[in-house]
Amino acid sequence: MATPFINFIRSTPNEYTQAKPGSVENIIITDENTLNGTDNRDATNGRMMDPVAGHLPLNLVNNFAGGPLNAYISGQDSNGRVVFLRRDGGLHYPTSGGSLIPIPVNHDEIAIPLPRRGQTLTITLPIAMSSGRIYFCEGDLRFFMVWTGWGDGLVQPSIVNLQDPSAGLNWGFVELTLTTRGVIWANISFVDYVGLAVGMVLRSLSGTVQEVLGLRSTALESICANLGRQGQVDGRPWAAHCIVRGGRLLRALSPKDYADIDPTAFEDYWTGYVDAVWEHYRHNTLRVNLQNELGVVACRVNYRDELACEGDSRPYGKPTAGDIWGCNSGPFTVWESDNGVHRAVVPRLCAAFTRTTLLLPGGDYQPGLDAEHYYTRSPTSHYSRIVHEHVIGGRGYTFPYDDVNPDGAEDAAGLITSPDPESLTFFVGGAEVRSG
Repeated sequence: MATPFINFIRSTPNEYTQAKPGSVENIIITDENTLNGTDNRDATNGRMMDPVAGHLPLNLVNNFAGGPLNAYISGQDSNGRVVFLRRDGGLHYPTSGGSLIPIPVNHDEIAIPLPRRGQTLTITLPIAMSSGRIYFCEGDLRFFMVWTGWGDGLVQPSIVNLQDPSAGLNWGFVELTLTTRGVIWANISFVDYVGLAVGMVLRSLSGTVQEVLGLRSTALESICANLGRQGQVDGRPWAAHCIVRGGRLLRALSPKDYADIDPTAFEDYWTGYVDAVWEHYRHNTLRVNLQNELGVVACRVNYRDELACEGDSRPYGKPTAGDIWGCNSGPFTVWESDNGVHRAVVPRLCAAFTRTTLLLPGGDYQPGLDAEHYYTRSPTSHYSRIVHEHVIGGRGYTFPYDDVNPDGAEDAAGLITSPDPESLTFFVGGAEVRSG
């Protein structure tokens, strides 16, 4: 198939990016790597209100063929305080002590060593937890606390800071929330990166079983090899999305996150395609199925060079590469004042751009085409295409609106939830081998 919208100019080599881990002085604090909590000093002097209790057995299965693994379970308790689960099942509340300079969290207090390969560690989460993450790392992952001006903030490892103290380590995480009513939400996502393979199975007291099995144990090597080959085809530095240390692959960043490292490498990547889409829908109607009671709306490019949809609170300007990669800026920003039509069009329009389906036969109805039509012409998100080819069972987000699909399509989200969880099992290092 012809690819008329590709610009073959390469400013960044199509080769892997080197991590150069540093020290605390190299930490970059951003909204993306900071979990903001309330003041933890009350927790250390006995004046803390007790958190809401919870109960969730976590089975951590070591399927990893590499070195020793540690788990780290962090989040916010019901009082909004940053908390870690200790290896003995107790709670650790780290504090910055009011320091504006990141203070290391005591590793011995928060690391949960996993047993050797083929064995399982069971530990129970004893409290409700929001904004939770369960990290798995080959080696010792570094966390820090900093005073945010109104409370203690947890500075988490950064994937885009190549000098982060943990930049040279192989790690991954799963997002988790256990509500005060005992409802569990857990999510495997590749929106930001692909790293250490993790799969999960949720069992409920009602007898239901849900699973999101993630990537195969060898997926990262294959993903990066495919990204490198794509770079040879279109002249773009797709291989540079892959981070290495000492010749060993650690992770593959999504285009959204790679843009933080090299903002210019793909800045004109979508320009020709966006122009072609705009010209097409200047003369043709795009119909968007909002997949709710609002039905289907018609959209066209107007005389102001904006895509306007009937009943929408505001039109859409042309998106940039950054807008398409992140789906949350430019025309894809959602304002509090936006109406229901706008809130439903945004995810469907950004998904159509990311998957490059707007100019395909049948692409004038979104979402309408099956997944076999996604990523079939360039420019497209080759990261999403390649990652989906390696996901066991096909479930897991590769961009923020990867759950947008035609009515009746199979669920592609990496989210599992239950109001009556019995246990949550994680397979670290790949879920090809699992039991129970």
